[in-house]
Amino acid sequence: MADTAEQKQDHEQGQQSESVLTVIIALAANTLIAIAKSIVALITGSASMVAEAAHSWADAGNEIFLLIAERRAAQPRDGTHPFGYGREAYVWSMFAAFGLFGAGAVVSVWHGISVLGHEEPETSYFWAYAVLAIAFVLESVSFFQASKQTRAEARTRGLRPLKFIANTSNPTLRAVFAEDAAALVGLVIAGLGIFLHQVTGNAVWDAIGSILVGLLLGVVAIFLIGRNRDFLVGQAVRPELWRQAFDDLSGSDEVERVTFLHLEFVGPGKVFLVAAVDLTGDDTEAKVAARLAELGHRIEEHELVELAMITLSRTDAPTLVP
Repeated sequence: MADTAEQKQDHEQGQQSESVLTVIIALAANTLIAIAKSIVALITGSASMVAEAAHSWADAGNEIFLLIAERRAAQPRDGTHPFGYGREAYVWSMFAAFGLFGAGAVVSVWHGISVLGHEEPETSYFWAYAVLAIAFVLESVSFFQASKQTRAEARTRGLRPLKFIANTSNPTLRAVFAEDAAALVGLVIAGLGIFLHQVTGNAVWDAIGSILVGLLLGVVAIFLIGRNRDFLVGQAVRPELWRQAFDDLSGSDEVERVTFLHLEFVGPGKVFLVAAVDLTGDDTEAKVAARLAELGHRIEEHELVELAMITLSRTDAPTLVP
């Protein structure tokens, strides 16, 4: 853990800029798509298109929450928040997930059920197909940006992209990736529902499309709510990251042995590190205190460490074995 303070700051700013760009692209795409879908939903009266419009408006609103999350979480720690403001990201991302569930999933399922069994008037579905195609292109652009950031960060951690998304401490990236993936699948479902309505003349297919889109959004929203909850209540780091921290700490020339080590996320890409160690040598109490403080400061220079607390091990404490 030997990154300089300047490298740490540059890395943090780079990650934040990439995440903000990902959210802004998603916001622009979803706003344009929501407007187009709403107009076509009024023209066609399609239940699937109403569901898709609700989905896109929910996504667009959620991106506002995610932008707030990025801004609030980036504030440096102060006297009232010794661990920083990183957990703000999970609070605002939780709001976004609830919005996806309420404004997207519930509205879509409710509308689909309400029109189930009711015949819709025949109308031209040209504009419905056209807006679905345009939406697919715009959503693909947003998903490409989210996938690009996901692959890059997953590669640096030696993880597969989907495993990285499930475990990442970055809630905005996870939200945009999951919402864009759900949007692409939802567009296919909506298009299929409209097509089956058109060829069979039975509006039940359109209503089923709306319900399926809503259920899809519900699953994604519940997944996002669960992950944000995990990080809010205290998510420990992955075993491989813990082992890396242990190896770095125990391999230090200053440290004779480690008896306790805990790393817990306090924000996107930020951990609180607590360790108990025996130092080499036999210095006086004052020198030992100074050496522990210096060791903690060096650890905090690492890009992942927001705050480090290093204490002296009890003499009877067993050596920590990974």
